[in-house]
Amino acid sequence: MPMLIVADDSMFQRFQSAKTAKEAGYEVIEAKDGAECLRLLREHHPDVLLLDLNMPDPGGVAVLEALAAEAAEIRVCVVTADIQETTKARCLELGARAFLNKPVDHDVLRRILADLLAECGC
Repeated sequence: MPMLIVADDSMFQRFQSAKTAKEAGYEVIEAKDGAECLRLLREHHPDVLLLDLNMPDPGGVAVLEALAAEAAEIRVCVVTADIQETTKARCLELGARAFLNKPVDHDVLRRILADLLAECGC
């Protein structure tokens, strides 16, 4: 079963995204901030990361920078309420594969998860 980490400081957003991912066949682990996300990424080596950009300790861009520095092989979907083009470009440069706007449209999330699964051959 493919594994996914949902990293978001909003418990509601984590719950909603985790529910959709579980329905799509993922094993789901939740992280409430950047530090927990990085620890869980290193422990579990998931296939996909749903990453909120605006979370504390550290934020989403810092998590992406850490992943890039470690040459981590993980498909990242950035989840955010608003993203500027410069931030989007930086996220892509750091390896993000997809973007999802908040509030999350769960049909779009299912499609993105299916695309990321196909990409990794999971």
